[in-house]
Amino acid sequence: MGKTTGFLDYARVERPTRPASERVDGFAEFHGELSPEQRREQGGRCMNCGVPFCQSDYGCPLHNLIPEWNDEIFGRNMPHALSRLLKTNSFPEFTARVCPAPCENACVCSLDVDAVTVRDNELSVIEYGWANGLMTPKPPAVRSGKRVAVVGSGPAGLAAADRLNQRGHSVTVYERDDRPGGLLIYGIPGMKLDKEVVRRRIEKMEAEGVAFQCGTEIGRDISGEQLKAEYDAVILCCGARQPRPLGLEHGGVSGVLPALDYLIASGKAMLDGEPCPVDARGRHVVVVGNGDTATDCVATALRQGAASVTQLVRKPKPAATKRVWPYASAAEKVEYGQEEAIARFGGDPRRYGTTVAELLTDEGGALRGVVAKTGDKAEELPADLLLLATGFSGTDPNTAETFGLQLSERGLLGGADYQTEDDKVFACGDMRRGASLVVWAIAEGRGCARAVDEFLEGYSNL
Repeated sequence: MGKTTGFLDYARVERPTRPASERVDGFAEFHGELSPEQRREQGGRCMNCGVPFCQSDYGCPLHNLIPEWNDEIFGRNMPHALSRLLKTNSFPEFTARVCPAPCENACVCSLDVDAVTVRDNELSVIEYGWANGLMTPKPPAVRSGKRVAVVGSGPAGLAAADRLNQRGHSVTVYERDDRPGGLLIYGIPGMKLDKEVVRRRIEKMEAEGVAFQCGTEIGRDISGEQLKAEYDAVILCCGARQPRPLGLEHGGVSGVLPALDYLIASGKAMLDGEPCPVDARGRHVVVVGNGDTATDCVATALRQGAASVTQLVRKPKPAATKRVWPYASAAEKVEYGQEEAIARFGGDPRRYGTTVAELLTDEGGALRGVVAKTGDKAEELPADLLLLATGFSGTDPNTAETFGLQLSERGLLGGADYQTEDDKVFACGDMRRGASLVVWAIAEGRGCARAVDEFLEGYSNL
């Protein structure tokens, strides 16, 4: 513990943020960084608790050694802080940008004062490593002779591939999109996660020996049987992208699509330098849902120049109750997308306790509005674009079929040990546990890598 009274001496200071009214003009990341001395003080706020709930199951699924690297930050030992961070987290540059930081909710310091800036501290450590030549490629010294295929290059697939490659196994990652990264590259908007951050990590993994084969869909370009014949083990990390239905028939209505499809189209257009095929410019946008995906849709539509953005939330507005530690508050929170909508249009875009009761179309079948129902009251809203961020109901069944596997009742694959009913095929990430956080996907990938390593070698030191 660097400073025993740090949590009393220093106030919580977060990274500076560009004003909402300015940052909606582009897709660049909008957070700055504190000075080295300010960051040191934030590390010094850590209490080094006897029972650090921040790194427990209540806080971090990766069990990051948070008090340890906070102490190193305060002691100005950033290389040592980096070594402690990388011991448990494969990709801190991702989690420090997009994770909702349950570690901070579980921070003991937050019982009486503001929580330690764990996520910001994490980002400062990993970016220090990249900026100071500490993240150079380190290929394994010895190869095992075993080959592993990883299907899907999202955070779970990347984590599994990285760990197994470090163990000395030869890993090939198959990705159906034209770039590796999964939702990291296309599903999460650039203002939350700059794509250069993903690219540099992929390049490091390639330099360490991981092979990426993009534009390849398993079941279409390569069969499951072929993969099993060519590799000693196969890991399926294909996500759980099946959208939960709205409850209204909207087939044939143009202007209605799943939120993730919209975000992927926008992200790909940005990277390709081409117009987005689903552009919100000048359109009245209605977003259904209240999770991170819905917020990302609100923020993306604003940046594309939407004429209006309305967010319909099925649940009633949460009451302002006292937070139950170590969990997050159930009270309403203004996320970055809503903050930007308030700056652009002067009001919170969310309407609570509201559902879509009917779709209104023109003679050509294009969406022109929705009937929104709040209790017994119905209201017609203009809508040229309806984005359904209603959650996910499981994984794509085609992947299971090509391997002859049976999906669970939740539409998922893989058991407690990550293994499917085919001993040679494993599953992890959202495909095994359902749609969740990036930090959980990384934890899943690391856990699955250990299971596969034990399967291949009879034991594991991962």
